[in-house]
Amino acid sequence: MKNQSVIVTGGGHGIGKSIAVALAQEGANVLICGRQEDSLVQTAGEIKALGRKAVARVCDVSREQEVQAMVDSALGEFGQVHILVNNAGIVGPTKPLTNVTLQEWEETIAVNLTSAFLCARAVLPQMIERGSGKIINIASVAGRMAYALRAPYAVSKWGMIGLTRTLAQEAGPHNIQVNAVLPGPTAGERMQRVIDQRADELGQSSEEVEKQYVNGTALKRMVDPAHVAATVVFLASSESDSITGQSIEVASGIAL
Repeated sequence: MKNQSVIVTGGGHGIGKSIAVALAQEGANVLICGRQEDSLVQTAGEIKALGRKAVARVCDVSREQEVQAMVDSALGEFGQVHILVNNAGIVGPTKPLTNVTLQEWEETIAVNLTSAFLCARAVLPQMIERGSGKIINIASVAGRMAYALRAPYAVSKWGMIGLTRTLAQEAGPHNIQVNAVLPGPTAGERMQRVIDQRADELGQSSEEVEKQYVNGTALKRMVDPAHVAATVVFLASSESDSITGQSIEVASGIAL
């Protein structure tokens, strides 16, 4: 991926950071965007230390004008965007559907799903003109299962898989591959928040809930963020040029 240009949304921390750094290690120049400037600047510094170009851009990817400005910034800096990784997302509420507010529902769908639509729509014209490109959507195994107490999140990830499959058909004639990566419970601060919220809702300890997640996998362990990033690197590379419209689980063999 030497001198390929990449956008990673939500690239300042967690899985997004792992993806951005892994792509830079393979030679890519990276624009990372998100809401938290401090983490973006820190991650951009790590990418620059690898000898690659890095741009940190504060952006709410659920807002159309901010997305277009972010993509314009990437095009101005790099000239082209070869790869888009739609990683931005929030966990949303953990509660029964009857207790979910309209604001919580709409915010989760906007950040987790609408943002991917906006970003893809913004980068596609120059990919189509060039006749190549990669779009990789970070969905979740929650998009293939019933996920009690997490309805907005699950629905957003089911939608991400549908967007991936549909866009792959539309973009395929232009030699653009569109795929999704579906992480399972992934070690890190975000997963810990999910566990803690679920524990509070169920009246259980965080340790009990964590065991439930781990015991639901074949490997009996959380997913390593580096393994999600490695899958994205493969899908972003020319070695995956014949793969499109697929949703690849990186989930420790979670039982669906």
